[in-house]
Amino acid sequence: MSLHERSALTGLAPGEQLLAHHVVVPVKSAKGVKLNVHGHGRLGGQLGDHLTQHIGAASGGAGSVAGQLPATSGALLMRVTDQRVGLVRTTDGAPVWEVPRAWVVRVERRPRLQLMARFRVHYSDGSWLAFLTMRRRTIESLRGLLGG
Repeated sequence: MSLHERSALTGLAPGEQLLAHHVVVPVKSAKGVKLNVHGHGRLGGQLGDHLTQHIGAASGGAGSVAGQLPATSGALLMRVTDQRVGLVRTTDGAPVWEVPRAWVVRVERRPRLQLMARFRVHYSDGSWLAFLTMRRRTIESLRGLLGG
């Protein structure tokens, strides 16, 4: 059993079944997005990070489902069970954020950003969160489980 699978299985309720787990990065905390600003490599990185984190990263106010995602850093595991959908740490499965599965309406594939595939998870209150993943099949798997 891989470390990611062990992490995804950590903390499940008795009888709860793990359906999928994938490594993702919430767009609002993504770093290392470079823009080509002639002669200003560091400035291009700062500008790229700022634009990525603030444009198309999330919708919905502080009281929305999407607005409840805490500040994060780096890659996390998106865990889908028969009862809930959430993010857990890749190393130990500590929960970062979770919602009942019924609150997820659909998964929408978005245009790629550099090397990473981009997608949005839409919630029942109309809010959404954007994520990045290295594998397009991650998005297809999530769409198959959560709707697309």
